[in-house]
Order: sequence, then structure tokens, then C-alpha cells
Amino acid sequence: MPSNYFKVGLIVPSSNTVMEPDFHRELGARCVTSTSRIYLEEVTRDAEQVMIDEELPKAVRLIKTTDPHVIVFGCTSAGSLGGLESDAAIARRIEQLSGVPSLTVVGSVVQQLKAIRPRSVTVFTPYKEDLTLSVAQCVVEAGYELRKTAGMGIVSNRDIGRVSPDEIVDFVETRIDDAEVGFRLPVISSNQATIEAVRTQLSNFQSAQTVSSRAR
Repeated sequence: MPSNYFKVGLIVPSSNTVMEPDFHRELGARCVTSTSRIYLEEVTRDAEQVMIDEELPKAVRLIKTTDPHVIVFGCTSAGSLGGLESDAAIARRIEQLSGVPSLTVVGSVVQQLKAIRPRSVTVFTPYKEDLTLSVAQCVVEAGYELRKTAGMGIVSNRDIGRVSPDEIVDFVETRIDDAEVGFRLPVISSNQATIEAVRTQLSNFQSAQTVSSRAR
């Protein structure tokens, strides 16, 4: 592998079938993404807490062996369980265990919100109400007015991965006001926000590489 490749360590629930393909498709030309998985089948608060407490350290140990430049914790709902501070604590824990900078999905979404500065935010998720409200609470903690929330009520993570883009659009359109339909409102998705955060890290890496080559 060329030394100028940016290496991403991605940690996702074992049943997640969406984030890894998204990373390879969006970042593959400029990054090498290696993946480690943490056991999860059903997206519930209890199952995700076990995943964080017991499975995450094992996954960090494994992904560290790929010598990544950044490690991404790729689970929106698990990151939201205890609010923004808990999500930040997950990132710190990964950094302590690996010695590598870490990004989280929740943190990446908050950064996107800061960039566009919306007056209010509507949150749509594939989750049950409990986890949908958990994600929404992170938006409120970040300082944004919550306009509306809605979740698809799906528990099986494999079933979440089977939801098509068209189904997502239909779900959203049936839950927004008629007055909003005609406006081109900004949309943030968890995966895309995280990919943009990785791109920022990549840009910083490339800038450092350029400075280093000029100094030789």
C-alpha cells in the first residue's frame, strides 16, 4: 500500500450492512477503509449498552492492528444513548485504547448542524421511539430547536439495512407539512455526515503530506 494513502478504521455493529459499502463507495479512491465489527442483532438500548461495554474494546484492539490514521465509531443510536457527553466519552475511550484520533456519527452530525445553522431540526430514524428520542435529545443538547421526530420502529438491524432510499423518502414525505414539501431544505444523514468528517481528516493528512514533501 502506498504510504500516502489515508487509512480509516471503521467500527460498526456486526449486523450493519450499509455503512461499510458507503465508505468504500465515497472514500475508496483516496482512502483505505478497514472494518472491525461489534456484535449486535437487535437495535435496543440494552443490547447497544452491552455492545459498548463488552464488545467495543475487542473491536478497537483488532482495528488498531491496521495502523489507521483515524477510527470511526459507526453507530448512531448507540452513540446517542447517554447524550453528547456519553458519545464524546466513547470517542475518548477509543482514543485511549488505540492511541488514534476517533470520530463518532453523533459528533459528525453535530458538526454538520453547526455548519448549516438551522433554525429548527426534524429527526427521522429507522428506530423505535425510545432510540429516536435519544437521537433527538442529542440535537436539543447541541442547541437546536426540535421541530418533529419520527421513527420507523424497526428493531432488527438487518431489516434496517434493507430499507431502500425510496422507502426512506416516502416515510419522510408522509410526515412533513405540505408547506415544507416545496422547499429545498438541507438534509443531513448519519453516514454522509461521518464521511464528510473523514474527508476533513483526509484533507488535513494530505496537507501535512504536502508540507513534508516540500521540506525534503
